[in-house]
Amino acid sequence: MTTLGTARDRAKAERTDAILVAAAELFGARGYSGVSLEEIGSAVGVSGPAVYRHFAGKQALLGALLIGVSERLVAGGLDVASRTDPGVERMRALVAFHVEFAIGNAPVIRVQDRDLAHLSDEGRSDVRRLQRAYIELWIDALSTLVDEDRDALRLRVQACFGLLNSTPHSTSAAVRARVDTAHLLSAMALAALLAES
Repeated sequence: MTTLGTARDRAKAERTDAILVAAAELFGARGYSGVSLEEIGSAVGVSGPAVYRHFAGKQALLGALLIGVSERLVAGGLDVASRTDPGVERMRALVAFHVEFAIGNAPVIRVQDRDLAHLSDEGRSDVRRLQRAYIELWIDALSTLVDEDRDALRLRVQACFGLLNSTPHSTSAAVRARVDTAHLLSAMALAALLAES
């Protein structure tokens, strides 16, 4: 009985993940308002109503997508910071982590930029709280390299994110997939972070 329950739980988790991936792709391509639950379900081989077994509705699905990616960024950033020495090594590792995210998650970035307003108030608050935590992690890392106050460091970090997160809007998937794109973005991000004022 436990094995069946575990297998059933695993299958449900896999279907939930598949729905989130399909939602990211469809929302990223056509926007939140341009996609129905029926289309998302169809993309993973289930009916629209079957999606309700995983999410309370389309807004809840959007919330799970955007809150989930924000949680992964914070957790990943904390992991990077815990495994690297303060200074240039940590900053390079954080940049590499975010570059990999930006290149590999273009649809989610487009959804974040365009459809955040469709979240519930609570969902938007959760995303904003997680974003602030991620930014503060970067500010802490940058503060060991640049002698400025936190507001000035925040400006540098947010400008860096603007650069990296614009990638899904400005390049094709084929270009983003090239290894040298990651190297170029990393070099540009570090230059922006460490630029003389």
